[in-house]
Amino acid sequence: MQVTTKALTGVLNPSSQKINTDLQSLPSSKIASQIEDFCQVQIEYLLSKFPIHWCRIIYFDPFLEGHQTITRCVQDGFFSKKLLTHLNLEEWLVDFYPAFTVNEVNLSHLTTSFCYICPIGYKNQKPEYILIFAHEPLSPSLQQDVRQSAILLSKHLDIYSESRQQKAEIQLLEHILQRAGHQLRHPLTMISLYAENLYLGLPSGSSQEQAAIIRESIQDLDTNLTELIYCGQKERLRVALHDLRSLVIETIQGLKPLIEQKQLQICYPDTSTILAIDSLQMKQVFDNLLSNAVHFSPVSGIISCNWQIFQDEILIWISDQGVGLSSDDIQKIFTPFYSRRPGGTGLGLTIAKKIVLDHHGNLWAQNSPVGGAQFFISLPRSTSF
Repeated sequence: MQVTTKALTGVLNPSSQKINTDLQSLPSSKIASQIEDFCQVQIEYLLSKFPIHWCRIIYFDPFLEGHQTITRCVQDGFFSKKLLTHLNLEEWLVDFYPAFTVNEVNLSHLTTSFCYICPIGYKNQKPEYILIFAHEPLSPSLQQDVRQSAILLSKHLDIYSESRQQKAEIQLLEHILQRAGHQLRHPLTMISLYAENLYLGLPSGSSQEQAAIIRESIQDLDTNLTELIYCGQKERLRVALHDLRSLVIETIQGLKPLIEQKQLQICYPDTSTILAIDSLQMKQVFDNLLSNAVHFSPVSGIISCNWQIFQDEILIWISDQGVGLSSDDIQKIFTPFYSRRPGGTGLGLTIAKKIVLDHHGNLWAQNSPVGGAQFFISLPRSTSF
């Protein structure tokens, strides 16, 4: 299937997806600094608009878990101590103004300047807002500029807050995997020991072959468990050049009994590309996405796996012809323990997203315009990690 670069621009680089991807590898202090920088940019923009000469932004920082204040003034000696104390105490803030509306605040007893407030939101029992002083009343166009700054700031804060939640969920998942791994490793070791004893004690024949299969299966389980425990940890990534098409074919072969049972058709490109990835971990991603596609596909349905190469990254998308995703699914599908599959753990897609993020890529889901679900993976083509 041929898809033009123009047609995929919105899918490949949705702004919130890109920002969230970039934030995953940054420490909280660095992210908080980015929020502050963005606020500074908005303040400088507003101060460039005459007659505004003083601006303050108060916002809730989800990473520092507290309200932050950024103030800038282009008129020396503007503030009296009494005015500054009055503003800091917020005793003047008695009305709950609607968000993203510009409202004049009467401070004529303290200053000759005109004061305006534009609320952004309300977090942790305290308002977030833009406060400005101007030499003259603000024109409708300037009020619109203030509203736009408030809306932009609100969207960025929502993105940063979502990133913090994702980091907390990933840390929880890592903790769960560590505990599960240690709890499972002891019984696996015991089963492996008994299988080895059976293999050595049985005469050659079908029984010994079955014991050998048990022994090898336990070894595979132990290897996979180790990979699962350390999945996505950058220092554990074993990055090498691998053929994408071969990786997809290997996953399809592992799902062949289920594919044949439902009489499904799997379509994928004839051409391939070489990527710098950890093949074992990325195979877990394809195992999970294609397994879900097989599970939710109708009998005799078609599953499509396609990719397109861009200058700096590759976009891979997997589509099925199932019932698609609800709005709740799209919001929660990568959240730990959320699952639509009977008996599912709700960890597969969370692990898959973590693996992709730690490859400096991204994974997201949406509904196909022709019906069914679509999962998109974007991965960088560079080998620098």
